[in-house]
Parts: sequence; structure tokens; C-alpha cells
Amino acid sequence: MPRGEQPMVPDAEFESYYGRPILKEPTWKTPDVPLYLFLGGLAGGSALLAEGAALTGRPALERVARLAAAGGAGAGTVFLVHDLGRPERFLKMLRVFKPTSPLSVGSFILAPFSGLATAAAGSLVTGWFPRLGRLCGVAAAAFGPPLATYTAALLANTAVPAWHEAHRELPFVFGGSGAAAAGGLAMALAPCAESAPAVRMAALGAGVELAASTAMERRLGMLAEPYREGMPGRLTRVARGLTVGALALTAADTAMAATGRRSRVLRALAGTAFVAGSVTLRFAVFEAGRASARDPKYTVVPQRERARARGERKQSGALG
Repeated sequence: MPRGEQPMVPDAEFESYYGRPILKEPTWKTPDVPLYLFLGGLAGGSALLAEGAALTGRPALERVARLAAAGGAGAGTVFLVHDLGRPERFLKMLRVFKPTSPLSVGSFILAPFSGLATAAAGSLVTGWFPRLGRLCGVAAAAFGPPLATYTAALLANTAVPAWHEAHRELPFVFGGSGAAAAGGLAMALAPCAESAPAVRMAALGAGVELAASTAMERRLGMLAEPYREGMPGRLTRVARGLTVGALALTAADTAMAATGRRSRVLRALAGTAFVAGSVTLRFAVFEAGRASARDPKYTVVPQRERARARGERKQSGALG
């Protein structure tokens, strides 16, 4: 607009009838659901790491990862049941399997994973039924990647704009973040002599998470605003800073290890930063979705753009 001219039309405001929101904001509880999202990723990644440790003869790393897989699944189930309000609601979800429902599919992933991971950890700790424990560990590892990523499909299957439109990248964000958390926890707790696979898993997972989240924000356009503004934006920046900082500490630790020196403190700090970045990311994504549901423009503007695009395609088809 030329300098000095006044707008003749006020800026567009998106309001709904009677001041009510267009979308109903998710009623999921905080911190129950964000922690459930985080613990699922941690448990799934830890099950994979535990199996790798078992195959390569790293008993201390295997013990840490087995306990993390079982503990993460158990704690995640507790948070899920608390959000549902009554334990029987979770049991009712297991009565019918619906392939079209991410919640139903997730329930049939979480339930067997929890049992298998707990059995594998219990066998390792007690020494009972070692062959059965190994079989349970292998099966838990098979359920690990679906457990770490199905929660992304669960969010994307809603009408919440910032979640639904991120359906392409969100599974990679959650999967990478889960691997970073699993590797980071093992880095912090396992001895340096055995934690090299954990370092590699955490670094790779963090790289996938950062690349996928960057691609997601670029593709979303206006719908990326909830991830960048307000409290969700602050949480996103903190999560990204922790993850980048963890990668820097890991690089320094790797450089020291190449010279024959190992810093237990440096590796533990890097691992702790990976875990903190992962849990903060889940809160950032959760709050960004809630913010996009509260503001009508994130529902109205994309709908108008899609309608206009359909109209243009029809018109070009008629002219052709």
C-alpha cells in the first residue's frame, strides 16, 4: 500500500457464531497426554536398543534399555488410563479391533508391547526363563517402531489443524525424537564402554527429528505459526536448543573418545539433554495443536484455499 494511504477495509477477523470456537479444543489432560506421547517413543526406541545390545554382547546396556522399555510402557499406560478417567475404558478399547482407528490400533500395539517388554525385563533381572525372555525381547523390538510413531497418526487423525496438516512429517518427528530419547537415556545410565550404540541411535534420531520438523514447518506455511508463536513456540525453541546442544556435546564426547579419553560426565550430560529435548518437543506439539484449535483462522483460511483451488481446477478442466 502506498505511504500515507489508509486502508478502506479493516483487517479480516475470523469469528464463529455466538463467540464459540469452530473446533472444540481437545479435552486431553496436561501433562498426562504429552508424557504419554513421550514415554511411548522412549519405550519403543529402548526396545530396539535392548535387542541390539543383546545381539552384540553388551549386558549393561541391554539391562538399562530393557528396564527403560518396560518402565516407559508401564508409566505411559498409567498416564493414558489417568487421562481416560477409568481403567475399564482402556480395557473396553481392546474388545474390538478397528484398523481405521489409530486409537484402536494403538491400543493393540501398547497392550502386547507392555506385556512383552515387562516379561523380557523381568527375565533379565531375575535370570528366570532366559530363552522365553529373549523371545519376548525380540517381539517387543518388533512392536517398538509402531509404538514410537502411532501417536503421531493418532494426533494427525483429528481435525486439529496444526496436527492434521502435519500428517506427512509428524511420524518422522516422533520416531526420531523417540530414538533420541532412548539413546540419550542409555547414554546417561549405561557405562561408556558399552554405550556406543546408544550414542549412534541418539544422534541419528535427533538428526531425523530436526530435519523432519524443519520440513514440516516449511510445508505448513501459515499453519506453522502455532509452532513458532506463544508458549508452543517457546517450547519448540527450547526443545530444538536442547537437541542441538546434545548433538554438540555428543560431537565433543566423540572427539575425546577418538583420542583415547572418555568423559562419563560429558556423555551423561549429552544424554540428559537428548531426553529433555524429546519430552519438551511433545509438550510443544501438544500445545501447538490446542492453540490452532482455539483460533478460527487456522480452520477457515485453509478451507477457503482448498475450495478456491478446487474451483480453479474445475474451471481449467472445463476450459480444456
